[in-house]
Amino acid sequence: MKIAVFFVGTVQDDGFNASALAGVEAARARDLAMIEVVCGVPYDESAIDVALARAAKTADGVVFVGGQGNRAMPALARAHPGKRFAIIQGDKQAANLSSYDVRQEESAFLAGCLAARMTSTGCVGHLSGHRVVPGLKGRAAFAAGVRHAASDVALLTGFCGSQDDRSIAHQWAAAEIAAGADVIFTMLNAARPGATEACRAAGVLQIGNALDWTRIDPEVFVASAVARIDRGVERAIEDMAAAAPQGEVHELGLREGPYSGLVLRSDVAEETRAEIEAISAAIRAGRIEIPTGFEGPEFTPEEATCGSSG
Repeated sequence: MKIAVFFVGTVQDDGFNASALAGVEAARARDLAMIEVVCGVPYDESAIDVALARAAKTADGVVFVGGQGNRAMPALARAHPGKRFAIIQGDKQAANLSSYDVRQEESAFLAGCLAARMTSTGCVGHLSGHRVVPGLKGRAAFAAGVRHAASDVALLTGFCGSQDDRSIAHQWAAAEIAAGADVIFTMLNAARPGATEACRAAGVLQIGNALDWTRIDPEVFVASAVARIDRGVERAIEDMAAAAPQGEVHELGLREGPYSGLVLRSDVAEETRAEIEAISAAIRAGRIEIPTGFEGPEFTPEEATCGSSG
C-alpha cells in the first residue's frame, strides 16, 4: 500500500511537523507501508487543494498532518471513495476518513498551571501563529490552566499570523515581555527561535511545545508541553495499512497512554512537580474538563500593559 503523508510548510520546523515526521520514520522502520512525504506546501488554501489532489491520484491513502485538514480532506475523501484518508489533529470523519486528535490541549492546560506558579510579575503570555483548531484549543486550555492554578494571574494571548517567521515572533514576544509577561508559552514552529531570542535577552522563562525544549535550550525553557504527534501519525498509518474501520475521531490523550504531558526542567521545585503530577492525574481520571473555547481579550504589540489586556 502506498500512503502519502501530507505536510503544510517545512517538515524541519523544530516543532509540530518535526514531531509528526518522527512518526513517519517510525512507521517506515516498521515497514508498515510504502510512504511518500509531501511537504513544503504553502499556507494557502488553493495550493493545499492542488497538492492534495496530486497526492491522492498516486497514493492509496493520504494522511494530512495539521488542523488545515479539517477544511480540505472531507471533499477529497468524497472525490475518492475507494481510497483511505486521515487527519492528524482533526475532527472530521466520513466512511473513508478518520481523524486522530492527540490532545495537546492537556499539555497546554498543564503549561498554564505551571506558568501561573512560576510568574513573579503576576502576568504570563501565550503566543501562537495560525488560528487553526489545534492552536485555538491549545490557547483555550492554557488560559484555563492559568485560571485553575491562580485566578488572579493576568494573561496576554496572541496569534502573530505565522508559525515560521522568526522576526514576527520576536516582535510579539518582546511586546508581551514589555507589557509585563515573565513566562511565555509558545505554540510555534520555525518561528520559535525569534521568541526565544526575546526571552533570553529579557531573562524571561519560556514554555515550549511539541518537542522537549528543556533538553534543547534549558537556559530559557523551564518546561515543554509535549504532545506525541509522532505517535498519532504512526497510529494513523498503522490503521490505514491494516485496513482498519474508518469513520471515527480517535482521541489520544493522558487516558489512552503517554500521548501528552508537561516535561519540567530539572530545577523546578518538588512541590511544583507534585502539583503538576496531581493535576495530570485528575485529567487522566476525568475530574478536570478542559475547555476548547476562549472568550477573553487578545493582545497585540500595540497594547501598553498587562493590565490593559486583561
